[in-house]
Amino acid sequence: MPTRPGATAVVDERPWYAANELLAFLLELAALACLGWWGFTVGAGAALHVLLGVGTPLLAIVLWALFAAPRARLRPRLPLVLVVKAVVLGGGATALYGVGHPVTAAAMAVVVVANTALAETFRRTPPAEPAA
Repeated sequence: MPTRPGATAVVDERPWYAANELLAFLLELAALACLGWWGFTVGAGAALHVLLGVGTPLLAIVLWALFAAPRARLRPRLPLVLVVKAVVLGGGATALYGVGHPVTAAAMAVVVVANTALAETFRRTPPAEPAA
């Protein structure tokens, strides 16, 4: 839907693009959940569990919001964005490994790499213009 008079809505006609973007969002949420899970299970004492269980995903959210989100506060070049994505999403897979799920962690890592590669490729390729 247009938000102002005279504006036209842009609809991306690539269904794989939309599906991959949805997968990217779900992977981001999964990474945050895995980081929290890891934080709540590592270390000794309830205070450290809470600090790491809340603080680790919170730090990942701040990094993502500053550098990797579509409307990031800072707009770094692609290599830095990919580093932040590797830290957050790879950290999620590593956290999953850390809580004792190595096969699931490896599967998540493979999906993260494939999804990120496809997402960056799709984002660099504009949708085709409709034939007139």
